[in-house]
Amino acid sequence: MITTHVLDLARGLPAGGVAVVLEVLQPDGEWAAIGRGATDEHGRLRTLTDGWTMIAATYRLTFDIGGYQQDHGVAAPFFPHAQIAFAVADPREHYHVPLLVSPFGYSTYRGS
Repeated sequence: MITTHVLDLARGLPAGGVAVVLEVLQPDGEWAAIGRGATDEHGRLRTLTDGWTMIAATYRLTFDIGGYQQDHGVAAPFFPHAQIAFAVADPREHYHVPLLVSPFGYSTYRGS
C-alpha cells in the first residue's frame, strides 16, 4: 500500500484538495498511471493503490502543488508540481510518503 499526506508549512495546516497521481515505472522505461485522487481535508490520500496489486518496482507520485498554491492566494507558484520517485523493495510493506509544501520549497521523507 502507498499512501501520502500533504502539509502546508506556510499556513500551518493540512493541504486538502491537492491532486495526486501515482505511477509505476514499466520495464520498457515508461511510466504508467495506476492511481489518482486528491487529498482530503486532513491532507491525506489513502486510496492510490486500491485495485492495484503491489509489486517491487519504482513508483512516482506527482502532486499538483501549483494549483493548490493558486487556490490559496499565490498568484505565480514557483513549483507547478512536485514529483517524488521511490523504490518499493517489499510490496507487503506500507509505504507512506508525506510532502511538506510552502510557496518556495518542498520536502519529503519516508513516513510510517
